[in-house]
Amino acid sequence: MTRHSRDTPQFFLTAPTPCPYLDGLEERKVFTHLIGHRAGELNDILTHGGFRRSQTIAYRPACENCRACVSVRVPVADFKPSANMRRLTRINADLVGEVRRNYGTSEQYALFRRYLAARHADGGMMDMSMLDYAMMIEDSHINTMVVEYRRSGPDSRINGRGEGPLLGMCLSDVLSDGLSMVYSFFDPHVPRRSLGTYLILEHIERAARMGLDYVYLGYWVQGSPKMAYKERFMPQERLGGRGWERVER
Repeated sequence: MTRHSRDTPQFFLTAPTPCPYLDGLEERKVFTHLIGHRAGELNDILTHGGFRRSQTIAYRPACENCRACVSVRVPVADFKPSANMRRLTRINADLVGEVRRNYGTSEQYALFRRYLAARHADGGMMDMSMLDYAMMIEDSHINTMVVEYRRSGPDSRINGRGEGPLLGMCLSDVLSDGLSMVYSFFDPHVPRRSLGTYLILEHIERAARMGLDYVYLGYWVQGSPKMAYKERFMPQERLGGRGWERVER
């Protein structure tokens, strides 16, 4: 009989469920728990191996006949924004991203609901209550932060805080070598700003200021319209059978 210490992760396999990205396929996931004093170290190791975090769970696709889900990260020092991305950065120059501890608020939840209703009305997250949302934000045993985005005010340069309604939010993990964007959402009714793209661009700049090498974007799925936006952030590295491989275009 094999004995497991409290610090040794144990992995489990989920039952098959319909794939949320590719029609007609099923997905399975392998997962483990991120708890205890080594949770941060374990999350680092697993993220480098293609896992993602959801609350105190680290998971990775383990589908029998499909390898479409590919982990993607952006090398901060080599990132080359397109002309359109540079334009978006200028348009959103009046926004302030304030770092807060990972605590869920009613304002965040209201924005989260508006975002889902406009972009993912048929998704499973539509059923999430305020308590469910708070658990998604707060249930973490690792270094996790929330970045809230608001328009700048007269005192923003002094206090580092924006003013007015919440326009966007990102839940991010701070890893040893980068920022992992766990989940982000934004006001879907604000025109011209392309806030989803901007939040990634801002995280790339933020990682550079923090001296970190990468921004982890989660999974890219070829053929899935939901994931096509990740192809725009070049160069990038994708995790394959030979490790992380650089892709220019």
